Amino acid sequence: MGEPEKQVAAAAAAPGDRTVHGMIIMLFAVGMLSAMDAGMKLLSPHYPPLQVAALRGLASWPLIAIWVAASVPPLSLLRVRWSLHLMRGGIAVGMLACFAYALRSLPMSTAYALFFVAPLLITALSVPLLGERVGPRRWLAIVAGLAGVLVILRPSGEGLWSLPGLAVLAAATGYAVAAVTVRLLGRTDSTQAMVFWMVTFLALGATALALPQWRPLLPEHLWIVAGIGLTGALGQWAVTEAFRLGEASAIAPFEYSALAWGAVLDLALWGVLPGRVTWIGAGIIVGSGLYLAWRERVAARAAAQRS
Repeated sequence: MGEPEKQVAAAAAAPGDRTVHGMIIMLFAVGMLSAMDAGMKLLSPHYPPLQVAALRGLASWPLIAIWVAASVPPLSLLRVRWSLHLMRGGIAVGMLACFAYALRSLPMSTAYALFFVAPLLITALSVPLLGERVGPRRWLAIVAGLAGVLVILRPSGEGLWSLPGLAVLAAATGYAVAAVTVRLLGRTDSTQAMVFWMVTFLALGATALALPQWRPLLPEHLWIVAGIGLTGALGQWAVTEAFRLGEASAIAPFEYSALAWGAVLDLALWGVLPGRVTWIGAGIIVGSGLYLAWRERVAARAAAQRS
C-alpha cells in the first residue's frame, strides 16, 4: 500500500478509533462519578442532604475552575444565557439533595437502577420542550421503562415504594430537565461555561440553604470530601472528553455501566446487593434505554442520508 492509500485508510479509521477511545473514557468517567456517589453515601448518615450537596459542589469547584481557566478565556464565561444557567443551578441543588437523601437508605445499585429512567424522561420531555418528534416505537420503549420503575418500587407496599425511592425519581426528573436545557444552551454557550456555572450555582445555592442546619465537618470525613471533589471533577472532565471524541449515540449507553460500579461498591463497602426483583426492573429500564439509543442512532443516519 502506497503512502496516499495509507493516509486515506488512516483518515477512515480515525473516527472509529476516536469513538473507541471515547467509550473507554466514558467507562472511566462513570467509575469516577460512582466513586463520588459512594463518598456522598458515606457522608449522608452524618450530615443533612443539602449539606452533602453543598460539600460536593464546594469540593469540586476549585478543580473545575482550574480546568475551565486553562481551556477558555475567562471573559467568555460571562457571555452566557443567565436565566437558563440559574435554572440549571437550582435544579442541580434539588437533584443532588434528593439523591443524597435517597442514598441514606438505598443501595447504590438500586438508586442507579431507578435513576436510569432519566434518559427515557429526556426523550419524552424533548417533545414539548424542544419540539422533537418521537415515534410510536420510542414511546413504547418509554412506557416499558416506566413499567420497570414500577417493578423496582413494587407499589403494593412490599418493596421500595417509599420516600427514598421517590427521591431518586425526583432527582432523575431534575436531571432530565437539566439535560434538555443543555441542548438549548449548547446552541450558544460553551461546555466549559455550562459546567462552571452549574457547579458554581450548586455550591453557592446548596451552601446558602444548608447553613441553618450546618453541622461541623468531622476530621475523619475530610478525606471523603477531598475524594468527592477529585472524583467529581475528573468524572465531569471525562464525560465531556468522551462525548467530544465519539458519537453521542455510541457513548451514551456506557452510562449504564454505573449499575455494575454501584453493585461492586455496595458489596465492597456495605456488604449488600439488591434483590432479584430490583435486577429485573433494572434490566427492563436499561433495555428500554438501550433501545432508545439505538433508535436515535438509526434516525440520525436516516436523516443524514436524506440530506
